[in-house]
Amino acid sequence: MSTQTSIEWTEHTWNPTTGCTKISSGCRNCYAENMANRLQSMGMAGYENGFELTLMPDRLGQPLKRRKPTVYFVNSMSDLFHSNIPDEFIDKVFAVIRQTPQHVYQILTKRADRLLEYFSSRECPDNAWVGVTVEDKKFGLPRIDYLRQVDVRIRFLSIEPLLEDLGKINLDGIHWVIVGGESGFSPRPMKGEWVENIQAQADEAGVAFFFKQWGGWGADGIKRNKKVNGRIFKGKTWDDYPVATF
Repeated sequence: MSTQTSIEWTEHTWNPTTGCTKISSGCRNCYAENMANRLQSMGMAGYENGFELTLMPDRLGQPLKRRKPTVYFVNSMSDLFHSNIPDEFIDKVFAVIRQTPQHVYQILTKRADRLLEYFSSRECPDNAWVGVTVEDKKFGLPRIDYLRQVDVRIRFLSIEPLLEDLGKINLDGIHWVIVGGESGFSPRPMKGEWVENIQAQADEAGVAFFFKQWGGWGADGIKRNKKVNGRIFKGKTWDDYPVATF
């Protein structure tokens, strides 16, 4: 089954693949890797290979069984555009998305070059939102330029974990920005002024802004449990979503 999730910006997760490999600084403390290893130790079906990339064709039909309109985060435990996932399998994922127009699918990748290559010869269905991770200047910012070239109704950025001040960001063609700090066993700190820089640019560009969490370091610069640090930024909770009718 697809899984209801505590991720603040979605409703359910759908993982037609699991596992991944690390390609950038944002991957260092991968939450999905830690979770996959725990699920493997618990004997959970689907995680027999731990965090080794694994295709799950038996999961492809899961959203077809749900009539209630649902927001799905696709591959919370993997990356749909990993180089070892065949185009043919990705085609099957998007076939399900097209068959279920009542749902919204949020697809996030760090493989922005392959994302653009894939959609250079295919149309993206209107009920798919496509995003890239932007953790820093070196790896993250260049992904935005790839994303901007993809013809998709909603483009979003997951700026989590935010690892440094990103400076000036080109938000042309971007509809939604998610920002969050790192959590887990050894989180790297996020500074409030880095978040303020992004939020100010999003406001100026008319882009929806969502503050997900402080993570393992609070607004006061103290390391503690992420639940204690919470998700209040500048005195309020930011839960803006892009306006879209499908």
